[in-house]
Amino acid sequence: MANTHTGPRLRMPESVTAALTCPVCGQALAQDPSGLTCPSRHGFNVAREGYAGLLTGATPPGTGDGKEMVADRLRFQTAGHYDPIGRALVKVLSDGPIAAAPLIVDVGGGTGYYLAQVLDALPEAVGLTTDVSKFAARKAAKAHSRAGAVTADSWRALPLATGSVDVVLNVFAPRNAAEFQRVLKPIGTLVVVTPEADHLAELRTALGLLEVDPRKDERLAESLHGHFAPAEARRVRFDMDLPHQDALTVVGMGPSARHVTREELAARVAVLPDPVRVTASVRVGTYRSGTGPAGPR
Repeated sequence: MANTHTGPRLRMPESVTAALTCPVCGQALAQDPSGLTCPSRHGFNVAREGYAGLLTGATPPGTGDGKEMVADRLRFQTAGHYDPIGRALVKVLSDGPIAAAPLIVDVGGGTGYYLAQVLDALPEAVGLTTDVSKFAARKAAKAHSRAGAVTADSWRALPLATGSVDVVLNVFAPRNAAEFQRVLKPIGTLVVVTPEADHLAELRTALGLLEVDPRKDERLAESLHGHFAPAEARRVRFDMDLPHQDALTVVGMGPSARHVTREELAARVAVLPDPVRVTASVRVGTYRSGTGPAGPR
């Protein structure tokens, strides 16, 4: 029988597609000529870039990083400045218990850059990036041959089947502990990357930006309590020599960008050495499912 599909096709392995669920009713999704559809006939588009648009009406499609911001982030990432973070993720997963052919989901994963590094090191793994930004999803859909991408709101139900995921990555992104626990298998792993107190300290001091919350570790533990138990924590600290454009980008990737205009930031950066040496300091925490209920779906 001839293939009657006429629209764009998903760019992801079939095993990843099989884990996708309808963000409205939670039933399995299947691709047909119109896009993705569940048994209750809720339909979702597949973009020509190959990602699935699984945002519901509660989250406006324009939410998230814009086109220029995504381009800046990808340029910063491909320059290799944050590669030690990617290597730390690889090390954590390589050292820990992991399924033979794991499904790894990077929630709020932007361009898919970290997921691609992990998949390069784990040749049997497949992956999925979720992000609220369609511009990020466009990049993530093409980040790796064994990965796909969907637009989804991290604060709402993730469009993934209960107990379908082996590893959830959460790198500088919103955390929805109940949903992480629901989608993870009982022996699944959560890996969370958060900034330490001295992360980007040179830029924050010179530019008059927000300090890292001194209670960040405490708040992280509180947000995961009842859903996950800590297994291990590693601290990763390294120096970066950033050209002015990349210094602006890394500032724009954090919360400080919401409090100072880009023009003012550019003026402050202009008086710094070029390149400027900056400390990156992050915590890579590994967690296992705790005793809290995942909840039905």
